[in-house]
Amino acid sequence: MSDQNPYEKLGVSEEASFDEIQDARNRLFEQHSGDAKHLEVIEAAYDAILMDRLRMRQEGKIKVPERIRFPELRVQSVPKESPTPREQSPAWLQRMLDQPTPADILLPGAWFLGLSSISLFYPEGGDQVLQLALVVGVGTSIYFLNRKEGKFGRAVLFTLASLIIGLIAGGLVASLLLPQISFISLGTNQFSTVVTFILLWLVSSFLC
Repeated sequence: MSDQNPYEKLGVSEEASFDEIQDARNRLFEQHSGDAKHLEVIEAAYDAILMDRLRMRQEGKIKVPERIRFPELRVQSVPKESPTPREQSPAWLQRMLDQPTPADILLPGAWFLGLSSISLFYPEGGDQVLQLALVVGVGTSIYFLNRKEGKFGRAVLFTLASLIIGLIAGGLVASLLLPQISFISLGTNQFSTVVTFILLWLVSSFLC
């Protein structure tokens, strides 16, 4: 069998179609399924024929169907990983959002949780307590943002923007929500302060 050319080894003519060549290979594989050495010879002959057909295709002598896979192209395609939610988000959002460590989340969270508790459970201090808590919250946000990114001006800008948005949004939500839950003795200023602390925590933890 070693003196035969690849076509003779597969039992096909040199004019055989690709379907005939593949059928012959598959048929021989079934016949010699237990003979590893014979299967290796069949596979080598099949590869040699495909290489010959590839050469002929490159020379423009034949046209090869697109579904044919040549030996040098037999590389398993790597499955594409599905994009994470972060990768699916817009590019401008990806540039702004950070992937914080647990410490980047928990440390600011502990500070703002404490400040929120002061705002909620010590109303007798009046607006002075809330103002003091906001000042501490602003300083906390600037500190953690600057510690993470090393950009003090950017940290101040983001913190002040969050402060303004939080107070405005908190006041609007409080005016709509608090009248509906009159059984909770919570002032508008207290509610908007807590909303501001939540926003400051999100900014200082997840923004970059």
